[in-house]
Amino acid sequence: MTDIVEYRKLFIGGEWTEPAGDDIIEVVSPHSEQVVGRVPHATPEDADRAVAAAREAFDKGPWPRMPIAGRIEVVTRIKDALAARHQELAELVTLQNGSPILFSVRGQALSAVGVFATALAAAAQFKEEDERQGTGGPVLVRREPVGVVAAITPWNVPQLTIAGKLAPALLAGCTVILKPSPETPLDANWLAELCADAGLPAGVLSVLPAGRETGAHLVAHPGIDKVAFTGSVGAGKAIMAAAAQNLTRVSLELGGKSAAILLDDADLSVAVPAIVGGTCAANSGQACVALTRVLVPASRYDEVAAVLTGAFAGLEVGDPSDPASVVGPMVTKDQQQRNLDYIRIGQEEGAKVLTGGGIPEGRTTGWYVEPTLFGDVTNDMRIAREEIFGPVVCLIRYETQDEAVALANDSEFGLSGAVFGADAERATEVARQVRTGTITVNGFRLDLAAPFGGYKNSGIGREFGPEGLAAYFEYKTVNLPAPAKA
Repeated sequence: MTDIVEYRKLFIGGEWTEPAGDDIIEVVSPHSEQVVGRVPHATPEDADRAVAAAREAFDKGPWPRMPIAGRIEVVTRIKDALAARHQELAELVTLQNGSPILFSVRGQALSAVGVFATALAAAAQFKEEDERQGTGGPVLVRREPVGVVAAITPWNVPQLTIAGKLAPALLAGCTVILKPSPETPLDANWLAELCADAGLPAGVLSVLPAGRETGAHLVAHPGIDKVAFTGSVGAGKAIMAAAAQNLTRVSLELGGKSAAILLDDADLSVAVPAIVGGTCAANSGQACVALTRVLVPASRYDEVAAVLTGAFAGLEVGDPSDPASVVGPMVTKDQQQRNLDYIRIGQEEGAKVLTGGGIPEGRTTGWYVEPTLFGDVTNDMRIAREEIFGPVVCLIRYETQDEAVALANDSEFGLSGAVFGADAERATEVARQVRTGTITVNGFRLDLAAPFGGYKNSGIGREFGPEGLAAYFEYKTVNLPAPAKA
């Protein structure tokens, strides 16, 4: 894709309509630093129109009242269209946010297809209501859609995070207002076209590319029944505070500072590729689940440091449209500077740069940061405690297994993690002790059929699989008449 991708209207209530304001969002390629797209910037007034359309469609329209088999049919068409056009979607994501193309295919486009598929599988097993025996007689327990959903998604994996909200919300019978990040609005508008072609009824979906002001207006709107958000801890806390004014339901998937524990018998031929795949190769480190703290037995520290240093130093950094590139640019210049600032802070704190530590040599265009591995890190350093969101990883020594677990848990976050060891049962037992939402034994995986979310400041609620679908229902108890006594 070389031409500028341009939208001049907003997708509100299922139709492309004129925006209320004149502001434009220009999408800039993180690789070329050239404008590659333009979309209207949605205003609070546009948000009001979207809420009104969604409210009308939910309160009076056919979508929530349709048998779930009918919704499954429409959502299946969306999933199938995503699958058929996944390469086109991957190229669009790479264009706007700089994800290396192989990651965009697998981690952006095909992962979205996978989320739709697992949500559909969960919906196929769904029961709208069931009867059970209560303490005073029979009761009917109904599952009804939560209502109008505001889905607010980030720039790093836009289609994966959209799918995690849109697929279950639609299948539950909700109507959705999607507010994508202003850095990555192109794929959201592209998806709106696809959903319209799939036959979503009027009002069921709106897309509002916008910044914080419109997002804040949407979250605080009394017409919203649930906010589903993926993003930073700070933004999540602000959303929760605003939603509390209307007692709006919230689900929040926030940041991470995940630990990879290498036990003393860990096989480095297994651990190192997984750590590379879960850090620098995961969207150039711009992933909330990244394994950014690597906990290493002191007895094997030098060995692990040498092997990981070589692995990081050998990663191909470059044009994200080139299939050979493993690490691409940061999404914005500010994000590049954030990473460089943390690299400086780490050195000032006494950590040692084992490889990387700056902008790749000869790279004068694009917002690139070298894959950077820090050694001699202690868990109280800022680089070990704060989410950097880039290809920057910390090596931390430990003496005992209990200390490793304590270090892993000594974090305000609890989103992901990994444990590596030759004895799988022992490694699994260690995994059970880490307070985190997802953890992998001898690998790095985000399973789209299993619940995903965080402990502590990593969020509230779960996405994906049956648990992700359940998050979009309210439960109603209908007390039935007791049977007449004989």
